[in-house]
Amino acid sequence: ADSGPSNPPPPPTHGQDSASSSSSRLHQFLGTLVRALLPLPSARYLEQSDATENEDKVAAGASQSRGRGARSAETWSEYRGEDTGGDAGAAASEEPEEFQLTHSTFALTGDTAHNQAMVHWSGSTDYGTTYEKLNERVGLKTVLSYLYVSPNNKRKIMLLTDPEVENSLLISLDEGASYQKHSLAFDILSLLFHPEQEDWILAYSHDQKLYVSLEFGRRWQLVHDNVVPNRFYWSKLGLDKEQGMIHLEISVSEGRSQYITCKLQNCTDGNKGKPFPGFIIPNSLVVQDEYVFIQVPMGIQSVHYVSYKRNAFYPMKLPKYTQPKDLQIISTDDNQVVAAIQDWQQNDSYHLYMSESRGLFFTLMLENVVSSGGPEGNIMIDLYEVAGIKGVFLSNKIVENQVKTYITYNKGRDWRLLQAPTTDLQGNKVYCEQPYCSLHLHLHVSENPYTSGNIVSKDSAPGIIIASGVIGPELTSTNVSIFITSDAGNTWREVFQEEYSVFFLNQGGSLVAIRHTPLPIRHIWLSFDEGRNWDKYSFTSSLLYVDGVLGEPGEDTLIMTIFGHFSHRSEWQLVKVDFRSIFQHRCTLDDYTMWQVHDQGEACIMGMKRVFQKLSANARCVKTRDQYVPQKSDSCPCTEADFECCTPSFWFIPSATSRDCITGDTFLNTTGYRKAMSNNCTEGSALKYSPRRQRCPSQSPRGLQLFTSEGTPVAALDKNVTFLVFLEEGLGSTTSITVDFGDGTAISYVNISSIEDGIKHVYGKVGIYQVSATASNSLGSDKATLYLHVTCQLEQVQLSAPSVAVKNKAVNLTTALRPSQVGTVTYYWWFDNKTEPLVTLNGAMTCTFSKVGSHTVTVQASLGSTLHQDQMAIGVYDYFRSHVLAFSSNLDELNPGVSEWREDIGRVVKNSIVQVNSAAREYYIKTYSDEQLCSQAQKPSFKLVEVWLSVRFRHSESTGTPKTLWLM
Repeated sequence: ADSGPSNPPPPPTHGQDSASSSSSRLHQFLGTLVRALLPLPSARYLEQSDATENEDKVAAGASQSRGRGARSAETWSEYRGEDTGGDAGAAASEEPEEFQLTHSTFALTGDTAHNQAMVHWSGSTDYGTTYEKLNERVGLKTVLSYLYVSPNNKRKIMLLTDPEVENSLLISLDEGASYQKHSLAFDILSLLFHPEQEDWILAYSHDQKLYVSLEFGRRWQLVHDNVVPNRFYWSKLGLDKEQGMIHLEISVSEGRSQYITCKLQNCTDGNKGKPFPGFIIPNSLVVQDEYVFIQVPMGIQSVHYVSYKRNAFYPMKLPKYTQPKDLQIISTDDNQVVAAIQDWQQNDSYHLYMSESRGLFFTLMLENVVSSGGPEGNIMIDLYEVAGIKGVFLSNKIVENQVKTYITYNKGRDWRLLQAPTTDLQGNKVYCEQPYCSLHLHLHVSENPYTSGNIVSKDSAPGIIIASGVIGPELTSTNVSIFITSDAGNTWREVFQEEYSVFFLNQGGSLVAIRHTPLPIRHIWLSFDEGRNWDKYSFTSSLLYVDGVLGEPGEDTLIMTIFGHFSHRSEWQLVKVDFRSIFQHRCTLDDYTMWQVHDQGEACIMGMKRVFQKLSANARCVKTRDQYVPQKSDSCPCTEADFECCTPSFWFIPSATSRDCITGDTFLNTTGYRKAMSNNCTEGSALKYSPRRQRCPSQSPRGLQLFTSEGTPVAALDKNVTFLVFLEEGLGSTTSITVDFGDGTAISYVNISSIEDGIKHVYGKVGIYQVSATASNSLGSDKATLYLHVTCQLEQVQLSAPSVAVKNKAVNLTTALRPSQVGTVTYYWWFDNKTEPLVTLNGAMTCTFSKVGSHTVTVQASLGSTLHQDQMAIGVYDYFRSHVLAFSSNLDELNPGVSEWREDIGRVVKNSIVQVNSAAREYYIKTYSDEQLCSQAQKPSFKLVEVWLSVRFRHSESTGTPKTLWLM
C-alpha cells in the first residue's frame, strides 16, 4: 500500500456524533475501514549490539535488586522493568531463564520507501507465516490509498486508488485472490456500508454529493447533492417504513439545513419525506437506534428535539436553568439516551445527562466531565463504559481545577473516587487517603486497532480493567504507571511503572504486554492470573523496532502479528507469534472459578446479583467460545438506591400525563422517582418509589408552542411561511386547534394530529402581525402567540441633510428608503469618528454640532440580514447666509439626467458669484440636489424656502449683451 495522505478521513460515524462509547467507536472503526498509520520511529536508533548490551545490563540489575526465592519458570511478580531500560526494582531473586515463543518472520522485500501500512485479517491459510505479493493483480503502477472490507462478508474487499493518479476502485469477491477494476466518475471521501445488506454502500464525494451502489461498488447512482458531511444514515428495519431508505441532512442555504428521507433509487422531490417540516441547524441531525435528534433555531437560541421510534418530534426536557451551548449524544444503549451538554460558561468540560426510554426527560448524571478535541476534530468526552458488566462507568471530572477519576456501578446514580493500591510495585505501603488522594486513570481509548490505548476491558473478561494512570490528588501525564483491577474497580494493583500496551489473549483468559519504547525489543510479557504475575517471553531472535500489534478479530485463535523494522533502512518485518504451544489443554469446568460483582461489598448492583465464571489463577488452558454459561443472575428487592429523583430537574409535574393517554385507558403515573434504566430489581419495600397505575384523566391542553419553520419570527412578503404547532399535554386526537394569522384570516383544525406537517400562509402586506394559536377541548384551552415581522428586500437608503449648519443649532437629518414600505427598519447613526452609533427605529433625527468645521454623518439601515448605508458631509460655521437657487425650466429639460450636471452648474455659479462680489472663494459654498432623480414619493418631507437671486454675467462676448439666468 502506498503511504497515502498523512491524515486520511475516517468513514462516517453512522449515528454517533463526536462522543460515543469507546467500545462502539472501536468496533465501528474495525467494521468499516481497517487501516494503520505506522510511521517509522522518530527517536534515535541504537545499533543492535549497543541495545543488546543495554538489555543485559538491565537484566543483571534486576536480578541483583530482587530478594525473592527462585521459581521453576521465568515469572516476575508484577515486574515493571523491560528489556532496554528503566528502573529494575521488581521482585525476582535471580536472572530467570528466557522462554521462547513459536514465531516466524516475513520481510516485505523491496519495500523500504513506505511509512504506512494497511493490514487486514481475511482468513489466511497459514495465519501470516507467508505473504504473496499482489502488485500484478492490481496493476504494477497502481497507487492505493484505502482498504475497505465488507462488515457482513469479509471475502469482499474494496481498494481505493489515489484519485490524483487514477480514480478507480479495485473490487475482490474472493478475499483478494483476484481483483476487478472499475472507473469512478467522482472522488470518494468516505463510505458507509449497510449493516445487513453486504452489497449496499453509500459513498460521499468531495463536492457534497451522495451516491449509492447496490452491487458492491461496481455501479453507482447519484442519490442527492448538497448533503452535509457525515449526516447520512441507513434506515433500520422495524423502525423505518422500508429497508432501502436513507436519512439525510441537506444544506439549504447558509446556516440552514433540512432533514429528509428518501428511497435509494428514487430520491425525487415527489418521493422525499420530511419528518420535520421546518429547517434545522446545520450538522445537528443524528439518527441512532430508535432515536432521531435535531436542533431547531428559535431566534437567537436553539431547541433540541427528539423523535422516538420515528414518531413526532418533541423538545428535549432538560433541567431548569440549563443553557446548552453544545450537545453531544454519547449513547443510546439499553433504550436510554446519555447526552453530554456544554453550558455557555464551560470551555473544557461537559455535564452528563440521562433520559428515560423516550429520550425526552433528562436528569443530571455527572457534572464537569473533562472534554478534549479528537483526532478528526470531534469532541472526546472522558466517559468510559466498562465492557462485560452493565452499569459500570469510569469518568474524569474537574473538581476545584483538578481532574479526578470517578466510578459508578449503577449507571450514574452514585459516583465515588477510585481506591488507590495499598502497596506499590516494590511492595512498599502506599499512603493515600481520600478525598485528598486517590487513583486517577487516563480514559482515552485507541481508534487504531494496532495499539491498546490508555484503558481496555473486554466482554469475555468481566471484571478486568487495565489502564494507565497515577496516584495522587489529581490526574497528570507524568510518572504514569499501568494499573489493573480484577474486581471491576473495587481494588487496583500496579503492574508496570512505565507505559505498556496490554492486549487480551485467549478470549480474555490471558494478558499480553509489550512496552512503549523508541528502542528495539524482542520480549513480551504474559500473565495467566489477571496480571498478578508476568512471564517474560522472546518473540523474535533479532531486536525489532515495533510499530504495531495485530490480533485476528474474533479472539478464537492464539496468533498475533507484531510488525516493525530491524533498522530505519530495512523492509517491513511481519512477525507471526504463535501462543498455542504454551497452553496445555482445552479448558474444562474444573479450570473455572466463580466471581460475584460487587460495589465495596454490596452485591445488589442494578437490581441484580451477578456471578461470573472466570479462569482460575494460572490455568493454562484454551478457552472455547460459549463453552460454559458465563453469568448467573438473581433479582434483588427494590430499594431507594434503585431509583433516581426527578424533582430537582423541575420538569417533573405530578399531575402530568402523556399526550397520547386516551380517556378511559390507564397509564403509569410517576411518584417523582424513576427506576434507573436496565435496573432489574423486583418490587420490595420501596413500593412508594414505583409508578402507580391510574386512569387517564380528561385533560385540558397545556404547553402549546407556536413558531415558524425558519425558527425566526420573520417572513418575506408574498412568500409562503410555515407555522409549526406543538402540544406537550392533552390528547391530540380530541383537541382542536385554531390559528389566527393576524391579517384578518384564521383557520381551524379538528385535531392537532392533522397538522404535523405545518400550516402555510402568505402575507400580502409588510408589517408586524400578531399570530396566535389556540388549542381547545371540553376541559379548557391553551394559547400561544408569535409576533411575525413580514418584510420585503431593502434596496437603498438615502440620507438628506443641509450641507451647512450653524454651530450649536439643531440640524434635521432624514432618510428615504427604496422601496418606501419594507417593514421595521433599524437605523444606526454614526457621527464623525465615534466608535458607538445611535440606534433608532425612526428614519429621522435631530442633532447639533459644537465645533466649527466639516462633520461626517453616516446612516445605516438594517432589515433582517440586509444592511445599506449613505453618508454626507456637513459644514458647520459660526454664521452663514443661504440663498436657494432655482434653475430655469429650459435648463432642467436639457440636462443629461445625471447628478453630475448640477455639480458642474454649481461650479459655474460659484465662480460667477466670486467674480461679481470680488470675495474670497472660501466664503462661498455651493450645494446641489439630486431632486430630478427622485420620484415624488421619495422627496424629503420638509419644505424648502426659496430665495430668488439674479446673477448677471456676460453670456456672449460677440454681442456684448448682458444676459440674466434664473437659478434655484
